[in-house]
Amino acid sequence: MGTASSLVSPGEVIEDGYGGEGGEACEIPVEVKPKARLLRSSFRRGPRVIGASFKSTGSVDLEYAAEYERLRKEYEIFRVSKNNEISSMQKKEAKLDEENKRLRAELQALQKTYQKILREKESALEAKYQAMERAATFEHDRDKVKRQFKIFRETKEKEIQDLLRAKRDLEAKLQQLQAQGIQVYDLDDSDSDDNRTTVTAAGTQCEYWTGGVLGSEPSMGSMMQLQQTFRGPEFAHSLIDVEGPFANVSRDDWDAAVASLLQVSPHVPQALWSNTVRCYLIFTQETKAELDFFMKKHSPTLRRMCEGLGHFYLNVSFPEEDAASYTAERKQEIERSSVCVLLLKSTVTSSVVEDCEEAFVKNPDGRPLVLYLRTGEDHNLTGPTRQLLERVNAADKTAKLNVVDHSGSPEEGADMIYTQLERVIKQELLGLEAADVDSKDSGIEDGREEDSGDVLWDLHDEQEQMESYQQACSATSQLGFQKYIDRLNDMIAAPPPTPPLLVSGGPGSGKSLLLSKWIELQQKNSPNTLFLYHFVGRPLSTSSEPVLIIKRLTVKLLQHFWSISGLSMEPSKILEEFPRWLERLSARHQGNIIIIIDSIDQIQQAERHMKWLIDPLPVNVRVVVSVNVETCPQAWRLWPTLHLDPLSPRDVRSIVNTECQNMELKLTKDLEKKLERHCRSASTCNALYVTLLAMMITSRSCLSLERSLEECLQCQDTMSLYRLALKMTLTSLSTDRERHAMREILCLVCASHNGVSESEVLDLFPELELPVLSALLHRLNRLCVVALRCGLIRFQHLQAWEAVRLEFLNGGSNSATYREKLIHYFSQQLSQDRVTWRVADELPWLLQQQEDKTKLQLSLLNLFVSQNLYKRGHFSELLAYWQYVGKDKSSMAAEYFDSLKHYEKSCENEDGMTQLANLYETLGRFLKDMGLPSQAVAPLQRSLEIRETALDPDHPSVGRSLHQLAAVYVQWKKYGNAEQLYKQALEISENAYGGEHASVARELESLAMLYQKQNKYEQAEKLRKRSVKIRQKTARQKGHMYGFTLLRRRALQLEELTLGKDSADCAKTLNELGVLYYLQNNLDAAKVFLTRSLEMRQRVLGPDHPDCAQSLNNLAALHTERREYETSEDMYERALDIRKKALSPDHPSLAYTLKHLAMLYKRRGKLEKAVPLYELSLEIREKSFGPKHPSVATALVNLAVIYCQLKRHGDALPLYERALKVYEDSLGRSHPRVGETLKNLAVLSYEEGDFEKAAELYKRAMEIKEAEPSLVCGNAPSRHSSSGDTFSLRGPAPLPHGPRARNSG
Repeated sequence: MGTASSLVSPGEVIEDGYGGEGGEACEIPVEVKPKARLLRSSFRRGPRVIGASFKSTGSVDLEYAAEYERLRKEYEIFRVSKNNEISSMQKKEAKLDEENKRLRAELQALQKTYQKILREKESALEAKYQAMERAATFEHDRDKVKRQFKIFRETKEKEIQDLLRAKRDLEAKLQQLQAQGIQVYDLDDSDSDDNRTTVTAAGTQCEYWTGGVLGSEPSMGSMMQLQQTFRGPEFAHSLIDVEGPFANVSRDDWDAAVASLLQVSPHVPQALWSNTVRCYLIFTQETKAELDFFMKKHSPTLRRMCEGLGHFYLNVSFPEEDAASYTAERKQEIERSSVCVLLLKSTVTSSVVEDCEEAFVKNPDGRPLVLYLRTGEDHNLTGPTRQLLERVNAADKTAKLNVVDHSGSPEEGADMIYTQLERVIKQELLGLEAADVDSKDSGIEDGREEDSGDVLWDLHDEQEQMESYQQACSATSQLGFQKYIDRLNDMIAAPPPTPPLLVSGGPGSGKSLLLSKWIELQQKNSPNTLFLYHFVGRPLSTSSEPVLIIKRLTVKLLQHFWSISGLSMEPSKILEEFPRWLERLSARHQGNIIIIIDSIDQIQQAERHMKWLIDPLPVNVRVVVSVNVETCPQAWRLWPTLHLDPLSPRDVRSIVNTECQNMELKLTKDLEKKLERHCRSASTCNALYVTLLAMMITSRSCLSLERSLEECLQCQDTMSLYRLALKMTLTSLSTDRERHAMREILCLVCASHNGVSESEVLDLFPELELPVLSALLHRLNRLCVVALRCGLIRFQHLQAWEAVRLEFLNGGSNSATYREKLIHYFSQQLSQDRVTWRVADELPWLLQQQEDKTKLQLSLLNLFVSQNLYKRGHFSELLAYWQYVGKDKSSMAAEYFDSLKHYEKSCENEDGMTQLANLYETLGRFLKDMGLPSQAVAPLQRSLEIRETALDPDHPSVGRSLHQLAAVYVQWKKYGNAEQLYKQALEISENAYGGEHASVARELESLAMLYQKQNKYEQAEKLRKRSVKIRQKTARQKGHMYGFTLLRRRALQLEELTLGKDSADCAKTLNELGVLYYLQNNLDAAKVFLTRSLEMRQRVLGPDHPDCAQSLNNLAALHTERREYETSEDMYERALDIRKKALSPDHPSLAYTLKHLAMLYKRRGKLEKAVPLYELSLEIREKSFGPKHPSVATALVNLAVIYCQLKRHGDALPLYERALKVYEDSLGRSHPRVGETLKNLAVLSYEEGDFEKAAELYKRAMEIKEAEPSLVCGNAPSRHSSSGDTFSLRGPAPLPHGPRARNSG
């Protein structure tokens, strides 16, 4: 009998055969309490069987089997339940695994995105740091200058100096005679331009008029305004160290420097930038006879001369009996006058004294002055006359007064006045040389054309823009612009790429004034920034012509870099190529370029013609445009916008009170409250409205201030206020004739193309006297209606033009009548063979507006009209006229041919044939520019034939014809024919002018461009080098595109500024003048001004001021040029000591002085002394700009060259390699600097004996050179124009025993 424990042996394994997975083996111990419990409980619960034995094995087995079966079933249920739970858990696990994988994938994607963003951030930071480094370069390292001004002192200069010396000797003798009481008047027999005489009372002695002739020697040659950083006009780094910091400047860089003159436009009197020669005549009754003879006999001659040269001429005089009633007008006319003439005998009146005080005493240097003194046997000066002459004499400190002393007849006196005036106008006002005095207009135009290549340019367009800018800058009202200026600065400083910036506002809100003031401030604070601006006038005027605008901007852009001969004249190409020019040239500019176009929405079809604005701009280019908020194109409204808000009440009060104070008036509290209540709407808080309101309430002398204000407050907008101003002005005029004249003049201005001149008004209204016209224009100018721009009466604002149309022209319906008047006037001039620029500008346009196609075609077939338009660059305008007539290009060419053939029949003398040749040449160039080279050949060949027959086969004009014909063959890609013609033109120029003339240089440049097109780089380079040498020796550029007169006036203005008391500004001006004269190779004058600058700075600022170091530095450069090396070394060392004390150790100016002193040591063979200076300069640059800046690479190359010369090749090699790496990383692997450094490395490798490496480096350097882009018709950029301050392998040889490697340029 067994127990439950005996059923399973210890360690026995029971296999579960019911498992879902085939069963799982498990070990069950014998003594398991659950089993015993189960058996016991089953015995208790089971039914008691009667008659059975408790110990019976069978019964136990049966019971166990039943129990086992029950347990097995329970276990099976439990197992299935658990398996289901496990299956559910496995599904959950799989689901969680999938979710985990998805989250991991998202995490990895986020990590990749994060890494990408991190890299982009690092790249952006790197770009930011590079931009900051470039900005630091532009701010501290001056424009990398290699400016070249080639000045010929032509053979006449020695004669001039001899004449001056002889003149001084004669003056000394004259003073000796005067000291003996002998009066000498010898003017009639003298040809000198600097004639002076003394004016003495009988028996009274006084000082001679001239004073010291050379004490303030007038400027000779073109002059330039140097762009200044905070250190003044001390030029930046020299690019060829053996030539000093100013010398060996290329022609193209000189053009850029000249461009900077007009960019930083000084505030000069209107007389210096007006297009009208205004001759203010002061006379008495005793000299009225001379005045009458002059006005009748000589004034028309002077007018024709000035108009032939593209200027107006106007005599201004006020009769004695009316002078008192025109006090304000007289003062204004004197301020605007170009030259003043005083005609005296013995007595003077109060008005004459007042005018003389204003013109001759208060501002004697503001304009040329002529004094005519009529003497005779009975000549006795009255006391007031003698006192006046003494004051005039005392005020003439610079001896610029032209004195005409005459004792003959009044007619002879008028002749002498004319002779003196003619010389003054030609030489002092128009800037013509003595050789040009008798030149014809065409000759002068040809000279200008020769210097400016094949690009045709209108000086009047440039004059108009400059006057618009000057007039805006001269406005005293600020209108609370500071907040807008700050916002403009922030918008300009935004990181690139930046879309154009939009300055918007209502009409008359002050957009033009804001932009002008902002440009003025930016030019002072950012001298490295190039500003190109254009102010658009009223619609349909020349200033709103899109092709002319883009052409002007392109030409001004190109003038800052290279020759402009690659610019196309075809209108569509001009518009198409401007973005490419901008992109290419901006990459060469070491600073920002900012283009400002005011009132761009007034341009004809602005959105279509200015579509380049939508394209991405280069990184260093910013564009600012102003628009009327109502007419702004929709696509432009997405650009960053600066909106001009209406004026605040405070600004309104300020403008009105300022004007009242100027007129010595004061508003009462009640009037101020009325004004404040009125000026609350947008239309009445407009800047133009408030300005006009202030002018009107202070200009009504006949009405009280209160009544004037009441009338003005009835107007709720600018247009109605303008119309009221016109009515008020008409009412204030005293006679019906004056009122009629005002109405007619305004209507003529409104009906014209670009306005009318004062002389044209006087021609159209012979009964109108000039004092009346002057007073009328003075009133209208004060009321913001009209202004004089480019010598023309024009409307100041578009609203003024619209007000005249509504008030006087019935909304424009009566314009045709006034256009007919103008057509008749200009047609009369045309019939008299007076084809001036005004006739060409106005007549075709007026005929087009009148829709008279027949007369328009006839005017265009007047060959001189078309020639004038074409030569002034109005190419697109001429084409538009022909298109309006209905002629295509071929028909137009045929019409011109027929007209020329007809004109040729009337040409008999030599002058006529010369004009005919010029017309044929103009036609050929016109057809070439239209893209018709096959038709251009015939007129150019005819021009050549005429010149060879009428003149001489070796005449320079023949060479010009050959040059133009060759240009057609170049366009035709017939390079062989072109080369032959260019060589013939070169030979003629050399025979006619010698081998060092500007025309020779032009032919050499043309040949060089031709060879470059044929990939003949070596031949092109030789010719270009020769051309550059000629340009370096050539005299100043006569009739330079920017205008020699403007350059000369700038220098004269600077000389005038230095006549004041000692001050830092005066010393700065003296320093600038010294540099100007240095650039003309006038070293003596330069030394005088630089020495005065140094002495004044030492007195005013102290001997240890950094500005003194600047003057010392410039003087040292001058002595270096003179090969006075000891003096130069001493001054450089003094400048270095000052800058070491005053500036931080890493200041760029300190590095500048270090570099030039090191260059001087190097030149003198003191290489050991130069090495530590070069090393210190390198250290300063690394601290200033960082180790990866191109300027640091330049310093590395400089130091490497010194090491090479000291035979320390091992020290030089790593410096070259490091410089090469910096250049490649910062400038690109194809930059010219990389090529120069590779050549230096090649030379070094060659000298080290590694010929294979040298050959490889040199090959790569030549590949870079050949791949260098030629931006202007194959004219490779000057290597001196790039940034940096080192020199090239192609320069002159270094010290005798040094290696051939040179600094990369």
